[in-house]
Amino acid sequence: MAGAGTQSDFIKKAMKAPYLERQEEHDLAVRWREAKDQEALHSLTQAHMRLVIAIAGRFRNFGLPMGDLIQEGHVGLLQAAARFEPDREVRFATYATWWIRASVQDYILRNWSIVRGGTSSSQKALFFNLRRLRARLSRSPDPRPREVMYSEIATAIGVSRNDVEVMDSRLSGPDSSLNAPVHEGENGASDRQDLLVDDVPLPDEAVTKSIDTERRLGWLRCALTVLNERELTIVNERRLRDDGATLEALGVSLGISKERVRQIECRALEKLRGALLREEPDRANFV
Repeated sequence: MAGAGTQSDFIKKAMKAPYLERQEEHDLAVRWREAKDQEALHSLTQAHMRLVIAIAGRFRNFGLPMGDLIQEGHVGLLQAAARFEPDREVRFATYATWWIRASVQDYILRNWSIVRGGTSSSQKALFFNLRRLRARLSRSPDPRPREVMYSEIATAIGVSRNDVEVMDSRLSGPDSSLNAPVHEGENGASDRQDLLVDDVPLPDEAVTKSIDTERRLGWLRCALTVLNERELTIVNERRLRDDGATLEALGVSLGISKERVRQIECRALEKLRGALLREEPDRANFV
């Protein structure tokens, strides 16, 4: 597009470019593919710039400059020319349409928001079709609640209802800076980031929890020394693992009944409790 004058002049020039007959198009594509004839490439792409402009125009409602959309579409057109196989008996316009649209869509996804969106095919389909589907459902003579509308859109595109809700929220407004002032307080304007809630514990709380955890682990290690080998095995397998073993499984492993396993476990826990309280009566809450 460089040197073509204003955008309006460029579009007018592109729309006046002559159409190519099938044989003429085939010959240009062959010259470019086999001999890298730059003049043939220029003639082939210039004849299809109206296609680029038409596709770019479908995405002008995303708020990005039309000139940039056309430029990206032209990149897709050049990619199509580089990969086009003229002997497959397919018109170049049919083949190039996918590459032009993909190039424009990728540009929009990269530049529409500073927040990176989903790049999967389903997320792209949601991004580019949500507004159209929502508008169509809104015009229906049978109004739907928002939740029902989200569910219908999710089913149509093949994503979750939560994905639709999140994308709708993103498309409903522009990006907001965390440094944007929210209101005036006693100490001046508050930034949006000042109102964000952090669920991470405060440093003193984290240190206290770490110290308490280490202290309790030390108590437990000392108390476990009062158990015999079989009691220790049962307590370890039943109480000290995330996926505790069942009484029946332990019974099979140890060669005893599950009722006997339960009795040994109860006795071992009583011994642990006694060992812990013998050292420090204040450990009652721990046991």
